[in-house]
Amino acid sequence: MTRRLLLSYLALALLVLAGLEIPLGCIYARGEMSRAAQTVERDASMLAEVTEENIEEGELDALPDVVGDYADRTGGHVVVTDKQGVVLADSAPDGRTGINLAGQPDIARALHNQPTVTTTTDGDGRDVLSATMPGSSGTTIRGALRLTYPLDQVSTRVHRIWGALALAGACVLGAVALVAFSLARWITRPLRTLESATTQLADGHLASPPDATTGPPELRRLAASFTHTATRLEHLLRAQQAFASEASHQLKTPLTALRLRLENFEPHLDPRAHGSLEEAVGEVERLGRMVQGLLALARLESAATTPEAVDLNAVVEDRVAMWEPLAAEQYVTLDISGPPAGYVWAIPGALEQIIDNLLANALRVSPPSSTITLHRAPGGELHIIDQGPGMNDADRERAFDRFWRSSDSHHDGTGLGLPIVRHLVDASGGTITLHPAPAPGTGLHVRIRLRPASARPHQVQPSGEDFGSRRSGSRRTHAADRG
Repeated sequence: MTRRLLLSYLALALLVLAGLEIPLGCIYARGEMSRAAQTVERDASMLAEVTEENIEEGELDALPDVVGDYADRTGGHVVVTDKQGVVLADSAPDGRTGINLAGQPDIARALHNQPTVTTTTDGDGRDVLSATMPGSSGTTIRGALRLTYPLDQVSTRVHRIWGALALAGACVLGAVALVAFSLARWITRPLRTLESATTQLADGHLASPPDATTGPPELRRLAASFTHTATRLEHLLRAQQAFASEASHQLKTPLTALRLRLENFEPHLDPRAHGSLEEAVGEVERLGRMVQGLLALARLESAATTPEAVDLNAVVEDRVAMWEPLAAEQYVTLDISGPPAGYVWAIPGALEQIIDNLLANALRVSPPSSTITLHRAPGGELHIIDQGPGMNDADRERAFDRFWRSSDSHHDGTGLGLPIVRHLVDASGGTITLHPAPAPGTGLHVRIRLRPASARPHQVQPSGEDFGSRRSGSRRTHAADRG
């Protein structure tokens, strides 16, 4: 932004200078030309009077001295003719006398008592200013005088003034650039500190608040408002993190105690009430899983974790090895297909939890003798395909909504598994979509696309708060829901 402001200031200054200096230079050039023309015209008139007197008095021998002396002093070229147009004197060293110039337009007009002042080109191709005056006394024409003056000196003076104007403009632009750079830095300093503070806040901690003491008043107020908002946001995040860490322990104990008390009622209840007791225990267990899911979402949303490179091959093989015993109990086969995948970007522990939730979800609905396929594809893609009942279009549209469960769901899910998976994928910078199984028949196809990591990381992938890596109890607490 500093560069853009500086360029805009310089462009405006350049426009103003061009609007001032170009007309000024043109006016000066025209003035120089006009002054030169007036000087040549005046000198030609004076020389014409002098030479007319010499011709009238018959002092033709004095003409070469008169025109030669003037040519030496001014650098001009003087030619004098009689009334027939015959050259009487020529100031040029190689000038010839006795030739007739009456056929030349300016000499012909002068012999008819009509002066001429114009710019033309001499025999050497140089631009000259020419003044041709009649040598007359009243109506009597005794001759003509042509005075030509080279425009080299006039052009030199014009070029000099253009150079001076350009130098002055460059100095002005330099001064404007210096002032504009200082002003742009002053204006953008709060924005730079605000950008840095925004980046820090996005990472979860505001170490350096934006500078609210410099810059325009509007930006100072913006920086102060941002600092106030960031402070409140940090306070809310800390409060949410404290709740997520404490509520789990505070809620787990009474729920466990409630379940134990309900189970202790079984020997003292009428057998006809055992069914209701089992339903009550099941609802308590479901409430416990729902609390765990909500706390997991709270921890995920409050944590600001940077994605790191994770070996997709190793994670897939590890999770399949962990889930194979449970799948075997249900007569379900877990199959890994596709070429070996490389590293992908994911927040610590996210990929393990994503696979655990989706495998648990698939095992819930997979019939015996079916297969769950984990297919790896280039570009950081992982496809998990089951042979269960699948989902219709409407269910796939709402599957990631919190607490939503399919209308034909026959399991005791909480409706939080897939929202947790989507949050983990989004936080890792990837995407997740649901599709019908590619093979004819029933089934669900989950496609996860993560950003490929170009190189192997130098440090060990930290486990973080890995909800999916818990081996014990994972069959219940990490089972994602089809709704």
